[in-house]
Amino acid sequence: MKCESKPTRTYRQTARAKAAEITGERIIGAFLDRLRANWFDEIRLDDIATEAEVTVQTVIRRFGGKDGLLEASFKHLQVEMVEARQLPVGDVRAAVDAIIKDYEQHGDFVIRLLAQEERYAAIRALTDFGRKDHRRWVGEVFEPWLEQLEEHARNTALDRLVIALDIYVWKLVRVDMKRGRDALRDTMLTLCATALNIDPKALEKRPSRGKTNVESET
Repeated sequence: MKCESKPTRTYRQTARAKAAEITGERIIGAFLDRLRANWFDEIRLDDIATEAEVTVQTVIRRFGGKDGLLEASFKHLQVEMVEARQLPVGDVRAAVDAIIKDYEQHGDFVIRLLAQEERYAAIRALTDFGRKDHRRWVGEVFEPWLEQLEEHARNTALDRLVIALDIYVWKLVRVDMKRGRDALRDTMLTLCATALNIDPKALEKRPSRGKTNVESET
């Protein structure tokens, strides 16, 4: 009896692993498509399996059901969220453009998730991550301005910057008021400048270290 060579076994194991990865991604993609269009309790495993071209048993075996799909999908989304906001520190206009692009692509989906976060722990875990990462990102973008403030003024300014670039600002301007992207950009930049007590034009370049026109609150 001829034994299978090690390279052949390794190749077949790698191929199976790759196929399993592709199948998993297809299932997650089908689930996220449903989650973008429906409420969580409306989603059926049968529909996900059909769209992913697998059986329901395969979905359950891989993810254990809808809650498992939530957790796996959100790990995927967390990576995307972080990667989409990797920008040079201090480049405010690029940051505002990037977050507007993000909201234009995913804003309706995020708003839908926020409406369900009190009902599902896995959704709340993602929205909490989103809030925490949004604050981290805003702090990094505006670090050249924030680092020159005293602690209390810095925390207050950061709070206001987080609000200025929040998804609900996007919703109010773009969805509720039906304004254009330029109007949203101008609004966000003005709110950011106000948060730092500076002229909006001062956001066009990073302040020199040790020298700032950022005013501390008294």
